[in-house]
Amino acid sequence: MSFESLGLSPALLRAVGAHGYAEPTEIQSAAIPAILHGHDVLGQANTGSGKTAAFVLPLLQGLEGPHDTPRKVRGLILVPTRELAIQVGDTVRTLARHLTESLKTAIVFGGVSINPQMMSLRGGADVVVATPGRLLDLVEHNSLRLSDVSILVLDEADRLLDMGFADELARILDLLPVKRQNLFFSATFPMDVQTLAHRMLREPVRIEVEAAPVPRSAITQRAIEVDTIRRTPLLRHLLAGHAVDRVLVFVATKYATELVAEKLRRGGVNAEAFHGELSQGRRSRTLADFKARRTQVLVATDIAARGIDIEQLEMVVNYDLPRSAVDHVHRIGRTGRAGEHGVAISFISAETEAHFRLIEKRQGARVPREQIAGFEPKLANPEVKPIPTGGVKGKRKSKKDKLREAASPE
Repeated sequence: MSFESLGLSPALLRAVGAHGYAEPTEIQSAAIPAILHGHDVLGQANTGSGKTAAFVLPLLQGLEGPHDTPRKVRGLILVPTRELAIQVGDTVRTLARHLTESLKTAIVFGGVSINPQMMSLRGGADVVVATPGRLLDLVEHNSLRLSDVSILVLDEADRLLDMGFADELARILDLLPVKRQNLFFSATFPMDVQTLAHRMLREPVRIEVEAAPVPRSAITQRAIEVDTIRRTPLLRHLLAGHAVDRVLVFVATKYATELVAEKLRRGGVNAEAFHGELSQGRRSRTLADFKARRTQVLVATDIAARGIDIEQLEMVVNYDLPRSAVDHVHRIGRTGRAGEHGVAISFISAETEAHFRLIEKRQGARVPREQIAGFEPKLANPEVKPIPTGGVKGKRKSKKDKLREAASPE
């Protein structure tokens, strides 16, 4: 299938060619015609599947043509993070340059002063790419209205809800016109996402794109056994032994990003922390330095697992394991992109062995365990211990008995 067969206008076909798209991906082939025909769409697709262009191209075609003065917000794209807002907004602006009638795109997000964003909305905007909280701030400041939105896109809906935007989304939906086209994209569909989709969508076309298996030829996975307290020294050892320009290290918390980055710096490694509580200016500078190879190691939370494209990233390290197999795919998918080879290393402790086995089961691939000389784990794997049966039914201590024993003197 070609882009010409999807029903795109000549202007957008020129945009596709200029943007370097050779042929449509699976999500683009299914979503673009459905959106152009006015259907609501429920799309399940991961980062890297081409879903941004899958909704941006038909959205632009739907808005192409003369506009009112001042401009009215007709296309609204909601995203969970500032980085994704910038990335999606840049795609909208790049593809829109080829339209006969220009479209104005506003990219708005929190963590920065609201005043420049209010100034950018003078004269209105045709398309707004926004994080939910800042969008509501701008509505309250009378900087924009949502009563003319004809196309609503929720990108990475699972993360929008996971990051606590449920209340903001409900308020935004109440501000939108009832008659509109809804495009809903999510990598996973837990119950809260299904509930939101049921509320939003009307007889949607459902599109499911299977997550592509991790390409073993592109990404070499390693699982290194190490005690939890020895992970940082092992990381320094690996960095010293691999001639790599950039390494993305994933940890579980904002506190851990700062702690690990500081320990690496003390050991002479050029490392920076990256998490959601940094100011937007700091986040942009930190990410730019990493992309430009001015920083060797970026220690990040899962905010860097989706929506951030880093070319020729040599190595990813799971210092802390991700919460799910889906997050694991997103993390290691930061490397081995565009035909390049990459290495994804996971640190496995006695406490996390069972969780990593579950990740292996879900991804359908076993990763051989290895140990590094001088960093062999000393703590026993809890799984080798006999699994307690809980005693014989009727002979086990009751909860009250246990409380009484705890309260009684020795």
